[in-house]
Amino acid sequence: MTLKEEFATRNFSIYGQWFGILAMILCFALGIANIFSFNVFLIIFSVLALVSCFIILFIEVPLLLRICPTSSTFDAAIRRVSTNYMRAGAYAVMAIVQWLSIIARPSSLIAAAVILTITGVCYLLAGVKGQAFVGSKTLGGAGVAQMIV
Repeated sequence: MTLKEEFATRNFSIYGQWFGILAMILCFALGIANIFSFNVFLIIFSVLALVSCFIILFIEVPLLLRICPTSSTFDAAIRRVSTNYMRAGAYAVMAIVQWLSIIARPSSLIAAAVILTITGVCYLLAGVKGQAFVGSKTLGGAGVAQMIV
């Protein structure tokens, strides 16, 4: 199945997975960009954005749990985030953390908060509509992901 065919399925979990990849890229780029500010609280939120980036990486690309040497507790925690509702909750927590960065100072971290929110809403819609989680084949789903779990 090509990427175009995956998007044509209208399964919100695929949309959520791709928005998650976009959120990961934004969290990494904006975390690095804002870490050099002179506001201590903004630096803390930048570090939290970088941590979110790596959590998203392991959630959305399950093949990495096999490749990267991580602890068994980390693996178990990431594997718990396998349903659409759990993913929506995880993204909601990460989005709330980035929305709270406005308290320190409005910055470009708002863009990460917006994309994290959209990702959480996509997974929530997939759960509400009763759509099963379908991993994108491009990101290692449908075969590779099942082998890992």
